[in-house]
Amino acid sequence: MTEKTTAEKIREFSERKNRIGAMGGEKMVRKQQEQGKLTARERLDLLFDQGTFQEIQLFVKHRSTLFGLAEKEINADGVITGFGRVNGRVVFVAAQDFTSAGGSLGEMHAQKIWKAMDMAIEARKPFIALNDSGGARIQEGITALQGYAGIFYRNSIASGYIPQISAIMGPTAGGAVYSPALTDWVFMVKNNSYMYITGPDVVKAVIAEEVSHEELGGAMAHAAKSGVCHFVTENDEECIGRVKTILSYLPDSCHSPQPIAPCTDSADRECPELDTVIPDKASRAYDMKKIIAAVADNHEMFEPHEYWAKNLVVAFIRIMGRPVGVIANNPRFGAGVLDVNASDKAARFIRFCDAFNIPLLTFTDLPGYMPGTQQEWSGIIRHGAKLLHAYSEATVTKISVVVRKAYGGGYIAMCAKGLGADYVMAWPSAEIAVMGAEGACNVIYRREISGADDPAAKRAELAASYEAQFNNPYFAASLGIVDEIILPRETRKRVAAVLDAFQDKSETRLPKKHNNIPL
Repeated sequence: MTEKTTAEKIREFSERKNRIGAMGGEKMVRKQQEQGKLTARERLDLLFDQGTFQEIQLFVKHRSTLFGLAEKEINADGVITGFGRVNGRVVFVAAQDFTSAGGSLGEMHAQKIWKAMDMAIEARKPFIALNDSGGARIQEGITALQGYAGIFYRNSIASGYIPQISAIMGPTAGGAVYSPALTDWVFMVKNNSYMYITGPDVVKAVIAEEVSHEELGGAMAHAAKSGVCHFVTENDEECIGRVKTILSYLPDSCHSPQPIAPCTDSADRECPELDTVIPDKASRAYDMKKIIAAVADNHEMFEPHEYWAKNLVVAFIRIMGRPVGVIANNPRFGAGVLDVNASDKAARFIRFCDAFNIPLLTFTDLPGYMPGTQQEWSGIIRHGAKLLHAYSEATVTKISVVVRKAYGGGYIAMCAKGLGADYVMAWPSAEIAVMGAEGACNVIYRREISGADDPAAKRAELAASYEAQFNNPYFAASLGIVDEIILPRETRKRVAAVLDAFQDKSETRLPKKHNNIPL
């Protein structure tokens, strides 16, 4: 047997590499593209800065011999893993290749993902999963399930340590859905991606309910109904672009400095439009997003959960180039009340920001919690407690601005001074009290009203007196519960000043294993 020359060995290496790089072959690649989807390698080309992607474990193969797998070649075992730079910053990735055995997850496929995740944790860098898979590789049996378990374990270990992002760019079903649910941010693509525990066929067989893939687990279903999806995109290109955007707001790890963007805005910029944003009539709605955008650098905000729990807004903004997490009631929807979903939405966002040292800015305008049997039986006490816990647990800088109504438990839940707010501001339009004037008078002055010659006139008189005393920020300010009353137009510069003053804030809590948040 003639020994191969070095040139022949190099040529063989190039041939092997090119064959694996062809993924599932020309026919399968064409089928993927005809569905309006990019291939895994095209997605990686879009994600990473040109020429920076370093693939790892390219030559890994499955080792199963059952059910015909011994003769089946699956290039890269259906997943591409590695690292590279996204806008100059190192990021680790696992991109499933649907053209190769449907991107199915088997033993070695999973171990490639484990390796990428382990490297991300050790390097203290973000991890991104681009999901496009038919699910567990059934022919490999229990080793596929073991593979998923190892991914879930690493998702949990990495939680709060490095940012984790999932982009659902194709099918993700069964056990595969739990890894995205364990990550920080979930992106989905309309019409081409879906997530569910059991598919339409099983649903029909078990409970005789007919439903399509899209209705059951499509992007809008999870964005508007379940809250599993944070961002909905039109296509793969937009999805990758928005993943890059959220990365720009996040540090590499909980130990890394915040990414500071170049700022062309001014810390002293006034927002005169805010002087007229609050309607004169207390029952009228307005769009809280206008306030958030006005305060942000160059009026830019990046909003997760845009379609879910619309009565509350969470968003990333920058103030003088530094990331800030915003939580705000939105009176345009349900008067901005807190309910089960809004409480979960806010609590999750607060805990993420706190984990990665992103300051919190809260805008308050709500009449309280949503009343009724539906909310009580859905656990509003338990879910509302998550929000109280999240704010209390957070040690980052916490700034609260009361813009209008702040009544009862809702006032407390939106980061009141007693929950650890570092600085509380209020607009002159703020109404801070246990409840509205009408309800308060019905309790406090029940006898006076019932015994009056004209109960309606007496109620109106007493309500006016109550409003004069409590439906303004001055009583709270006189007790030091509100630190400063500001003109609405001054909001940006006052918030910027407080953030600058508190940028070195450090707070140590009681030593313990972990909190027990009321899940």
